[in-house]
Amino acid sequence: MSDSSLSALPASDRPDVAARLRDALLGASFTADGLLELLGAPAYAALARSETVPALRATRGDSPLEALVRLFLLQQPVPHARVAGVLPVDACLESGWLVRVGGDSDGDLAATVDVRPYGGPGGEDWFIVSDLGCAVGGAGGIGSKDEGVVLGVGGASTTLAGITVRTPVASALDLGTGSGIQALHAAQHATRVTATDLNPRALHITALTLALSGAPGADLRTGSLFEPLKNGETYDLIVSNPPFVISPGARLTYRDGGMGGDDLCRSIVQGAGERLNEGGFAQFLANWQHVEGEDWQERLRSWVPRGCDAWIVQREVQDVTQYAELWLRDAGDHRGDPAEYQARYDAWLDEFEARKVKAVGFGWITLRKTSGAVPSITVEEWPHPIEQPLGDTVRAHFERLDYLRDRDDAALLEDHFRLVSEVVQEQVGLPGAEDPEHVVLRQHRGMRRATQVDTVGAGFAGVCDGSLSAGRILDAIAQLMGEDPVLLRDRTPAQIRLLVEQGFLEPADGAAL
Repeated sequence: MSDSSLSALPASDRPDVAARLRDALLGASFTADGLLELLGAPAYAALARSETVPALRATRGDSPLEALVRLFLLQQPVPHARVAGVLPVDACLESGWLVRVGGDSDGDLAATVDVRPYGGPGGEDWFIVSDLGCAVGGAGGIGSKDEGVVLGVGGASTTLAGITVRTPVASALDLGTGSGIQALHAAQHATRVTATDLNPRALHITALTLALSGAPGADLRTGSLFEPLKNGETYDLIVSNPPFVISPGARLTYRDGGMGGDDLCRSIVQGAGERLNEGGFAQFLANWQHVEGEDWQERLRSWVPRGCDAWIVQREVQDVTQYAELWLRDAGDHRGDPAEYQARYDAWLDEFEARKVKAVGFGWITLRKTSGAVPSITVEEWPHPIEQPLGDTVRAHFERLDYLRDRDDAALLEDHFRLVSEVVQEQVGLPGAEDPEHVVLRQHRGMRRATQVDTVGAGFAGVCDGSLSAGRILDAIAQLMGEDPVLLRDRTPAQIRLLVEQGFLEPADGAAL
């Protein structure tokens, strides 16, 4: 499939025009906050579902902001005179951001790309550039079926941006950059950003996204996966929202990696180990197969490269029919010829049947390069609500692993602990019963975990304020319960380790974390 029906892109070598356009957009309040105020929450939310009618109704006035929303988000022609009062029209026409409709010099103007306002984590006003009709994704299907189409911001993009560890680093790599959103985030805390993509059109659009957002440029390289990197080139941070969809063919570059099954995701994870500096993080979104007769957790453990700790979280599982329907709708196939839709659906199910795949998992994979003798690999299922951004939670997870790895049980009992803030205790039991059936500790931040503890665990966590060592607290509990303190000291460290690992307790001095 060719790119013939995709529009010509604005010039990526005109930073002067991008800067002027940015100033004009900001001057008209074409920002995430400005959009929300103009459209209202329902119409703004509808845009994320690819539904434009509410936004069209909300932009029937003649304000500059309404003209820009129609032009850059809703792909509506706007009269030249209206645009000329807001944008540097001649420069935008010359550099390709705008085109004339119908050839009349004083007629309507149209945008050549979607431009979506996007709020950065520090309140920055950024703009994500994408192909026409592809600004927001959603259940309505993409705006083009061309192989090289470049999408804008979707739920996967924002999920990865939210879970990424945001510490200052010298170098960051955005693998499969697409419209450049991950590179844009990385530019805020990395001295040097490299962005790669198999699709040259994506790299062009990434350059536009960075320029229009007022961000430093990135080192843009064309090629598949790690191929564009030099021998021995390593990074402190690697992020990738790759074309992870498990499909029967490479129809769309942004989603179909062209490898069989989940081989593309496995290749990225396995290849990241040798590209990370010591202590560096690699963070990916991925799909993986649930194969008949195989433990999915063991499958993922086998992906982790040597010398890396790993934290893998499965967020969702779909059976093969749900999965096929999701991606057929994504491409808009459900709105086409029914026979063609059925044939494509059959092809997906044939592929899964041949591989004995019964379901597909989706989630996050985080690696951290470590010199530890025995790397830690955690694979878990967590479909419950979480609180983004999670970058600090991810970093703290690995710091807790280091802390626990360095301490045997005797050392653990010498340490002082504190119950993490915003952890609450819930007692579950029958009404009127003297004692609860069980006690649950629940977090209200980050992963929002809940864990069941016994009487000792609940009593221990409840008095952890940093003033007494863990051993002293257990001795006091043993005395209260009439238990042997030596036996209690022997059997409780495992529960303490779990509470530390899951983020309910932290060392009181904070030095280790």
